[in-house]
Amino acid sequence: MLLIKILIAGLVLFMVFNLFKAMVVMLKNDPDSPPMSKYIGRRLIASVIIVSLILVAIATGLITPNPRPY
Repeated sequence: MLLIKILIAGLVLFMVFNLFKAMVVMLKNDPDSPPMSKYIGRRLIASVIIVSLILVAIATGLITPNPRPY
């Protein structure tokens, strides 16, 4: 259970890093630098991995979601 939380936290940090990297590329407007879509694509892949990891962990019973408030 702790491993899943560490993986999710690491992937969230990876997403934030790529978001800021894309911002830097966008603001520089350097034709020799890699395209901004490279970093946005990495961010999208990381979010897909996070969602699928959470869904698999809930389905297998490794983590339990909070009960409904009503």
